[in-house]
Amino acid sequence: MPISVGAPRLLLRRLREVMAERESAQARLDKVVVLIASNMVAEVCSLYLRRRDSSLELFATEGLNPEAVHNTHLKAGEGLVGLIAEHGEPMQFADAQVHPAFSYRPETGEEVYHSFLGVPILRGGHTIGVLTVQNRTQRHYSDEEVEALQTTAMVIAEMIASGGLVVSEEGGQEARREQSARFTGVTISEGVALGHVVLHEPRIVVTKLIAEDVELERRRLAQAIDELTGMIDGMLERGDLQRAGEHREVLEAFRMFAHDRGWRSRLDEALLTGLTAEAAVQRVRNDTRARMLRQIDPYARERLHDIDDLSNRLLRVLAGGAGTAAAGNLPQDTILIARTMGPAELLDYDRQRLRGLVLEEGGSASHVAIVARALGIAAISQAKGVLDAVEPGDAAIVDAEGGELHVRPTPEVVSAYADKVRFRARRQAQYAALRNVPAVTLDGARVSLNINAGLVFDLPHLDQSGADGIGLFRTELQFMIASTFPRLEQQTRIYKAILDAAGERPVTFRSLDVGGDKVLPYFRVNKEENPALGWRAIRMALDRPALFRTQVRALLRAAHGRELRIMLPMIGDVAELTAARTLIDREVTILKRHARPEPKKLLVGAMIEVPALLYQLDRVLPLADFASVGSNDLMQFLFATDRGNMLVADRFDALNPAALLALRVIVEAAARHNVPLNLCGEMAGKPLEAMALIGLGFRSISMAPASVGPVKAMVLSLDATDLWVRLQELLACTSTSVREELKSYAAEKGVQI
Repeated sequence: MPISVGAPRLLLRRLREVMAERESAQARLDKVVVLIASNMVAEVCSLYLRRRDSSLELFATEGLNPEAVHNTHLKAGEGLVGLIAEHGEPMQFADAQVHPAFSYRPETGEEVYHSFLGVPILRGGHTIGVLTVQNRTQRHYSDEEVEALQTTAMVIAEMIASGGLVVSEEGGQEARREQSARFTGVTISEGVALGHVVLHEPRIVVTKLIAEDVELERRRLAQAIDELTGMIDGMLERGDLQRAGEHREVLEAFRMFAHDRGWRSRLDEALLTGLTAEAAVQRVRNDTRARMLRQIDPYARERLHDIDDLSNRLLRVLAGGAGTAAAGNLPQDTILIARTMGPAELLDYDRQRLRGLVLEEGGSASHVAIVARALGIAAISQAKGVLDAVEPGDAAIVDAEGGELHVRPTPEVVSAYADKVRFRARRQAQYAALRNVPAVTLDGARVSLNINAGLVFDLPHLDQSGADGIGLFRTELQFMIASTFPRLEQQTRIYKAILDAAGERPVTFRSLDVGGDKVLPYFRVNKEENPALGWRAIRMALDRPALFRTQVRALLRAAHGRELRIMLPMIGDVAELTAARTLIDREVTILKRHARPEPKKLLVGAMIEVPALLYQLDRVLPLADFASVGSNDLMQFLFATDRGNMLVADRFDALNPAALLALRVIVEAAARHNVPLNLCGEMAGKPLEAMALIGLGFRSISMAPASVGPVKAMVLSLDATDLWVRLQELLACTSTSVREELKSYAAEKGVQI
């Protein structure tokens, strides 16, 4: 006899009553199967849970032999129960015993039962158990009965996950999460950190599963979906993204799912079974993940993250907020884990508590990576699948030297890394001892080692690292973390603080380099097919001269009585440098006209990062007071590889002879015109790459503060003249990289890399 329409809701209410009783886990499970059998008008109800070895153990039954509980075990894939667990889908059989997969277990006494219905107990899309009902007569279970059993299985899964039905350490996916796990990634900020996991976007634990008022839950869910879709649409319209490429695609996927009628229909169906809005979201998420996990299509499997992210966001909206963990109580040794995040979001966290960062997406040249290095925290990216495997509070070790994350590490691993941390501390102490030692090569060449900065809290690194100055101050970072465009007074105050902290040491301010992958949340721009090649940096400044002139005015005011160095990014043609200098000269004239204090000396430089400039050096350099190579963009454009695209970012080596030959051309041109030359970019901060730069003739390089010590140790052990001779030979080779040859040279000559 099919169940009545109201029976599922009645069953859920009875389950809630069972959960409120003070009894042992086993007693609760025993009552649960009795309730289900009664509600489904079934003679048997059995509950199997997956053990650590993937076998399925009978944990409770109504109708089968009670002695079989905890004594009946099915291997992975064995029997009809194993078949359901393997496929993650409901299955029913009018005469189960004739099915080829039927596994007869005499201790259960089930041979008298014919019809069989089983549904997987899903958690996070993974099968943690199977719930079955059986009848003596051959019958077909209705769609309503299948739906009711699935809903009940979902409630049981959440009860197990929340500790309400903790029946054994052996049971389920949660038990597997007690095991150690290791993930590999790409280092974006070096270091080693031991701590405990915090999720950037906290998961909402659904504790209230059974609805008291179904119509109220439907209204709550509809309102939350409208709010969520409005948020997503707003972000897409504003361009409020870290990157206009892959992260925009993520939001586009969110919008697609959020507007999908099928998804909304499944949510409504789950609500009608008597679940709360939160439980309905969890139910649909579990079912969708289970289907996708079993698909061969890699694209479909990649959408798992989108389903999880969207569901988590919706749950947070239902819970009354969509904030991040930054506003919560963080442990003293926070290891922050996120799918992706922007630089402003990272800056929201208490730097005293933040030890490490792990991202599933993002490259070493991303802006969140730049901020991570500025904060001095160990960070890796591209740690695929980590969000599925961690829980808040898990012990974790970020090895951002080896590009690894260890979750729930064994005591042996913890001990090994404790030794590594102590060794690293001793090594850092050795670098600190070099802080006041000039960076001079063995053959007497003085190399200026500067730091890259972009925020006020970078300034203490100038003294701590022993750097010679700030070779690149990224003014755009202050704009990116602000909620509105910083006014003249705000900019002046920030620039003055930077110059005050630097004292007599030089500071090179790069004019506003926004556009492309650096989008200001309050600045509306059009979507571009190739943003890195689009309307950005000096191009935007010349088209919006008011913005550029305001920044120049703030810099001039802040630098009164001192030297001011302004560097212009993305110069692609001599005319752009000339036009920018004209605007700067106009501001200087206005300053003098009003008798305002002015800089003691003004130097205007050009960044060399657009390949076309390599063929205009003899025209550009005479117009510049100094020049700086932006190696990140120059390499990206030379090899036509998007540094934010992980499929191609590492395809070409910066130590490719073609890249080094281009750099040599710049060095030679700067020497011809007697123009001071610097290089700022990722190359400068790696001892091996920095060694190559010095061999090419660079005598000023700029890097992350943490890199100054290792690079200085390399400089002090290097004979630059000898390396120059070796490099000329290497640049004539036909290999795609001279990395291994340079490593061999360093080993042969005792250069510390």
